[in-house]
Amino acid sequence: MKLKKLAAVTLAGAMAASLVACGGNSGNSNTDANTDNNAVVDEDKNTDDSASDDSSSGNGDKLVIWTLAVDLEDMAAKYQEETGVECEVVVTAPADYPTKVETAILAGETEPDIIVGEPQMLDAYYEAGLCADLDALGAKDHEGEIVDYVWEKGKSPDGVQRAVSYQITPAGIYYRRDIAQEVFGTEDPEEIGKLFADYSTILETAKTLKDKGYKIFASDGEINYFANKEAWVVDDTLNVAQSRLDYMDLCVSLYQGGFTANAAAWSSPWYTAMAGEIPAYDASVNVWDEDALAEAAEGAEMTQVFAYGLPSWGVLTMRDNYKETEGKWGVCAGPSSGFGGGTYIGISENSERKEDAWKFIEWVCFNQDTLDWWLDYSKGDTVSNKETLDRHKDDENATYGNQKLYQFWLKEAEKIDLSIVTPYDTAISDAWNNAITSIKTGEKDKEAAIKEFYDVVESTYPEITVNR
Repeated sequence: MKLKKLAAVTLAGAMAASLVACGGNSGNSNTDANTDNNAVVDEDKNTDDSASDDSSSGNGDKLVIWTLAVDLEDMAAKYQEETGVECEVVVTAPADYPTKVETAILAGETEPDIIVGEPQMLDAYYEAGLCADLDALGAKDHEGEIVDYVWEKGKSPDGVQRAVSYQITPAGIYYRRDIAQEVFGTEDPEEIGKLFADYSTILETAKTLKDKGYKIFASDGEINYFANKEAWVVDDTLNVAQSRLDYMDLCVSLYQGGFTANAAAWSSPWYTAMAGEIPAYDASVNVWDEDALAEAAEGAEMTQVFAYGLPSWGVLTMRDNYKETEGKWGVCAGPSSGFGGGTYIGISENSERKEDAWKFIEWVCFNQDTLDWWLDYSKGDTVSNKETLDRHKDDENATYGNQKLYQFWLKEAEKIDLSIVTPYDTAISDAWNNAITSIKTGEKDKEAAIKEFYDVVESTYPEITVNR
């Protein structure tokens, strides 16, 4: 059935509980669905030859960009400033984005011109025919310029390029160098990485930090990006690998042992902890309720968080939230290779401005001046362009102890295997995390929680075989 996978992605988006974006321009990265955010207009219309000429196509004089990553707001504003091409940017929360794109394109609407997707969305996009042929617009001219796994993921099964990403997104552990030096006597990324080598070692590291008054993580799900060692669905059958069960046990142990700050990922205290002290919240506190947080914070013991697990785009999240801890961070490897997100940019099959839209994609992904600007503006986001990465391979990032982050991320990117990504990942992962929550809070025992997880998968995706 042509739209089966697209339906899976749509449902996955609807079930997404929180925003896991590819970056951000604000500490409050959650974006209300269907909120129009027009890029800033600049009257100084300098022209970049790679992005603008007189051969404008389509019936309008602006590009309409629908995105779930707020990075493109900044990029569109810069593009408009340099080329004079008006860009209307609409940012939609990931939970609603696939449905919005599907509805518009399958209904024959000519806008948006530019759409985006994360890896787990792309196969469904290709199957439904949402993305235009970029090879016909000149993509083949850039073959070999992008890190291989990113370029390949942007191809549909028939070998046609239909999307390109400006990022690579390997995951790492972002840790406080000052705390590392105090507690472990070293801040060296290689040595600190050994403290996260496997789940049992992570628990020992957590105990050591707790004894010194620190929390290892803001939340108990910080290792989530490293838990995807195998595909959730293999040959249309649910695959609950041992690594998933081990991850479940780790989360329960971290929560029940009081080793984290109980600040749910993407909540206000989760961001605040990047800057330093926060109250050591009791697990019962609703971290999404500002009044409850304020009440719980009164007279509460203060604590500091040692580490976060985030992909390379986490530098944007850190950039907007670390404040007085700027310069005190490092990045090391996690217990396994990991990755998360990645904004792939495509053109709607219905767009009447395909040539203009392709010029924008070229400007974002292949223009060296653009990429140099983005590296500086983002304070270290890791692009996918090989030439840019090679030119900057020896750059030292002052925010991360003068660490050569691009070298680190490239090494981690070599381990990425996107073949394990499926359209079902978001919804199944959400159901698994719900099972973990019910266990750690004592609502259910492990057996009952896993049984309910199986029930959810069976009812949500009857086409998937579930072997209990």
